[in-house]
Amino acid sequence: MQRKIENLIDEFSPISLKEMNSVALMKRTDTKFIINKSQLALVLENLKDDYKVLEIKSDRIMTYSSLYFDTIGNKFYNDHHNGKVNRTKIRQRKYVESNLCFLEIKQKNGKGETNKSRIQVDDFELDLTKSSKDFISSATDKEFNLKPSLWNGFNRITLVNLKNKERVTLDLNLSYSMNDVEKDFSNLVIVELKQERFNRKSEVVKILKSLKQNPYSISKYCIGMISLYNDLKYNIFKKKLIKINNIITQ
Repeated sequence: MQRKIENLIDEFSPISLKEMNSVALMKRTDTKFIINKSQLALVLENLKDDYKVLEIKSDRIMTYSSLYFDTIGNKFYNDHHNGKVNRTKIRQRKYVESNLCFLEIKQKNGKGETNKSRIQVDDFELDLTKSSKDFISSATDKEFNLKPSLWNGFNRITLVNLKNKERVTLDLNLSYSMNDVEKDFSNLVIVELKQERFNRKSEVVKILKSLKQNPYSISKYCIGMISLYNDLKYNIFKKKLIKINNIITQ
């Protein structure tokens, strides 16, 4: 499967990181879908004429490693679980092939928009530095007592449609770990469509609809948290876990 995916990705025209800046979409609408990894080849085959693939130093399938932070009481997780429309995620993410690491803050508002801000850091910080804490306070207008809560790794393919100003990320080989507990979802692919506003005429939406997959709200962070921690409230996510398990066992 991996070899076939790599062959299909090679058929896409490349786009550089610099060229992709025109579709940065730091303020955007994100729409997610989930599919089985066995369906990824069909999706790629139907998108190669309309999208370019991000290529960095000859790599088209990138490796991402993330460290999420939360409060002692897991405020960010609980805000999501409890349905708060204004919520925050804080993480450090390393783009492995580029050897770049950023502190990233994602803030979602009641309009379904996601605002993302970030600064570069030298490497993962298990203890946040003063400059990182200051950046978080400035971006959120709040003071948080943060601790590492979850490690997450995955591979990502990024497709870019310059014509319609949209990006598509395909995340596969998801894995989580924390405190010697591990969980992976190797057969799951999370498709995320990033647009200025949701457009149902997107080629991505069309091909996924043909696979009977509709937009589906899912948080990699929340799924990882309930997979590793036994003491979290997760009743609102039970149906999501059932759907994920049904998808990955197809």
